Parts: sequence; C-alpha cells; structure tokens
Amino acid sequence: MTEKRPRIGVVGSSNVDVVTYVERMPAWGETIAAPRFEMSFGGKGANQAVAAAKLGAEVVMVSKVGDDMFGEGVLRNFAALGVDTKHVARVANQSTGTATILVNQAGENFILIVTGANGDLTPADVAAAAGDLAACDLILLQLEAPLDTVYAALEFGKRRGVKTMLNPAPAVTTLDRDKVRLASFVAPNETELAILTGLPVESEDEIAAAAKRLLAEGVETVIVTLGARGSLLATPERLKRIPPVEVQAVDTTGAGDAFIGSFARYFAAGLDLEAALGRATRYAADSVTKRGAQKSFATEEAFEAICASVGRGLQARSPTRTDGIVDPASAPSSAPAARRPSRP
Repeated sequence: MTEKRPRIGVVGSSNVDVVTYVERMPAWGETIAAPRFEMSFGGKGANQAVAAAKLGAEVVMVSKVGDDMFGEGVLRNFAALGVDTKHVARVANQSTGTATILVNQAGENFILIVTGANGDLTPADVAAAAGDLAACDLILLQLEAPLDTVYAALEFGKRRGVKTMLNPAPAVTTLDRDKVRLASFVAPNETELAILTGLPVESEDEIAAAAKRLLAEGVETVIVTLGARGSLLATPERLKRIPPVEVQAVDTTGAGDAFIGSFARYFAAGLDLEAALGRATRYAADSVTKRGAQKSFATEEAFEAICASVGRGLQARSPTRTDGIVDPASAPSSAPAARRPSRP
C-alpha cells in the first residue's frame, strides 16, 4: 500500500442508468412483460470518481445534476462514498442525465441517452472550482460533458501545472487535436485511438504507430486499452505492453472507468507508471466479476486483500469471457480485463 493519500479531481458526467432485462426486444408498438429491472448510478465521470474514492483517494467532483429525484440520489450516493460534492450543482428545470437500456438474453441492448444537466456543465464551472482543482494531483476528463468545458479543464491543468488525464470517450470526430495535446495522459481504446488520429489500428504495429502520432503531437503519455489483450503504454522513451488479468467475466459495465479511476489513485499516490497500470488492470478485472458499475468497484481494503491473495497464489485464473451488458457510461472504453460486446 502507498502512504500518500492522493487528491483527484474529476470534471465530467453524472448519470442514472435505468436497465430493463427482457427475453426479447419488443416490436414497435408492442407491450411485453420484462423479468427484471435495475437502477444504478453511472456516467463516466461519476464512475471514475467513485473508483478513486473507494480506493481511498480524496476526490472532488465538478458536475451538474437536475432538480429531480435522480439528482438528489446522485448527490446522496456521492456523499455516502466520500466524494466531495461542493462543485456538483443542481440545474433548475432540468433532468439529471439518464440512460434507458433494454438488454435481451443474448446481452444485446438498445440504449437511449438523455444528456440532461450534463450539457449545462460550462467552463465557468471549471473556473469556480479552480481553488480545489489546483490542489489536485491529477484531474480526470471524459467526453460526456461539452467539449468547451473539457478544453477549459485541459487549459487550466496546463496553466496551473496540474496533470490531466483525458479519456476520449465517447469518441467524437470533432475533438480539437491542439487541445488534446495539452493532456498529460490520453487514454483511448482502439476505436477511439483510430478516430482521434485518423490512422488504422488493425494490427499491433498500427496501434503503436497511432500512439506515437499522439506523442509526436505533444501528448506526454498515451495509454491504449486493448480489451482482453491488456494495454499499451507509450511514452517518448518507450513502448510497453501491460498484460491482462484473466478472470471469468460476468458484467463488463464500467470496467473502463474502474481502470481509469484506479490508475489515477495509484499513480497520484506515487507508484510509477507500470506499477499503477498493473494495479489498475487488476482492479478493472475484479470489477467485471460482479454485476453493475459503481457497485462492482472494490473498496481499498477489499482490493488489498485481493492483491494479497494473488501474491499467495490463492486466486484461480480462468479464461476471460464477457457476457454482461454494456452501458453508455462505459461502452466506448474497453478495459484491460475483457473485451466488450459492441452496441447494436
């Protein structure tokens, strides 16, 4: 365990996911009975914040929620998990961001996303949180907030000497590459890397070349998540493959966010890049052995016990398999634990 308690800032989305499990998808205009229904807290920003907080980091969240019951629930959830919500504002006459998901028995899904209050997060909100963000070891960013707000946070980090990590998900073709290079870390999956660079990523050599393109444009460090193949660390000095951790996957929801949040926690606490990525890989792998996103993230105590058991050779290894659902908060970012099924 590391002794320093890291401080992580997160500027991003907060959602509520509404998931209905069905035996088959209904036809237009058809009403069918569904065997199961679940609600959970999500959003890439919120997921990453919760992962870091559960692992003992001090986390400050910059986000927006609606003035509905979902917004109240999001705030209560953050408070229960120790996430600082002084910069999570409620927007009058606006809904909280939601995702309505239908999942059939094959794990295929239909997803409807309502941006809601996430669309009201502005550069002014970043400026209002400047005092707290400046005291952070690392600021995490995703693309479920308006791009101008993401750019403002990247510029803030560069100006104030605070490291930033951009998870460019969900992938967008309009991302300003001049802004991307302000990030200390860029962490795409293969699809996002291809969209970000405009280069092919069909082979290992092509993935490496695309990562090197980002480095050449000024990004300090690139971390490419490769699903069941682990991840690739690229710096100006080296390329390093980080091996996967094999588990029996139950549900890959939020695994990419578990990876980002846990990496942030361990790197900010003082571990070197490879050690922090190794911890993040194992943390994300553990998360897919349980259902859900935030509720599948281990606490620091539980995760340390897992790591200790692995060190004693007590944890069995079994082939990686994915058969869980994919939610809109995590679908764009593959985790090094397991490859996700694609959306319909």
